[in-house]
Amino acid sequence: MQVHAGKPYRIRFEYFSQNGQIRTGFGVIDPDTVVDVQAKQLASRADVAIVCVGFTPALETEGADRAFELPPGQDELVTQILKANKNTIVVLTAGGGVDMTRWIDQAPVLVDTWYPGQEGGTAIAQMLFGEFSPSGKLPASFERTWQDNAVVNSYYPRDGEMKVAYSEGVFVGYRHFDKTGKKPLFPFGYGLSYTTFAYSNLTVSPATVSGDGAVTVGFDVKNTGNREGAEVAEVYVGDGHAGVPRPVKELKGFAKVDLKPGESKHVTVSLDRRAVSYYDVNSKQWKADPGEFEVLVGPSSAQIELRGKFTLQAGASR
Repeated sequence: MQVHAGKPYRIRFEYFSQNGQIRTGFGVIDPDTVVDVQAKQLASRADVAIVCVGFTPALETEGADRAFELPPGQDELVTQILKANKNTIVVLTAGGGVDMTRWIDQAPVLVDTWYPGQEGGTAIAQMLFGEFSPSGKLPASFERTWQDNAVVNSYYPRDGEMKVAYSEGVFVGYRHFDKTGKKPLFPFGYGLSYTTFAYSNLTVSPATVSGDGAVTVGFDVKNTGNREGAEVAEVYVGDGHAGVPRPVKELKGFAKVDLKPGESKHVTVSLDRRAVSYYDVNSKQWKADPGEFEVLVGPSSAQIELRGKFTLQAGASR
């Protein structure tokens, strides 16, 4: 929040007691004074600047919610260092998505470390200096703003109520973004590498399946860059004919492939009956409706490179 001198502000103080302990803090500071002048001068003279931001165990922990915004002063730190040096790497420590809207479109590199442990600093340094190529993929979708989240209107109980309605149903994460057409900041399965990969030659066999038969999805992944690296190929299944509301697609399998520069490998992922089933609350069992299913393959939920299909015959559900 921008504060202006000489202007009155209304402040409401709320607190809660946990285990008999109360801890609070309050302060007002000029954003221009948050970052040390010498730090900005050093950043301006460096080839590359590295800024580490995020949360501590006191701010993010089990059994309590934290703010979607970064702790006070950290957005100012990132934006001012970016102004001093456009080649700034932002290293984020957090257990989930955060508000990055003030600087993400200007930052050339973001490294999301989650909580990497006591050797995390060493691992980050080794990766940034190119000793190995990153291959991690996001296990969640990161929304650009909190308002883009599927549960923004139902996460907290309404005034006077003592219950929470799970009104989002199965449409959480990438399922929510697929349904609404909103674009996440970073999609489920997203992750960059020091090399590049290409997908080709998709096969789905058999084209028609019955009973408890499985479907084999095969495709090639090639390292098209000049660095050794690993790719996580993701296989999604789309069910557009079920008798209940279903996501556009759901992750049903994946495979991690280590590839040298120019190397290509054939990947196979098996889809069993569970991959085409949903839980029917009326019959209280898993059910698969016969019909045509779509197979989608790619490096993330938002980047589908290959598409195929197969048909589940009638009388095959259980």
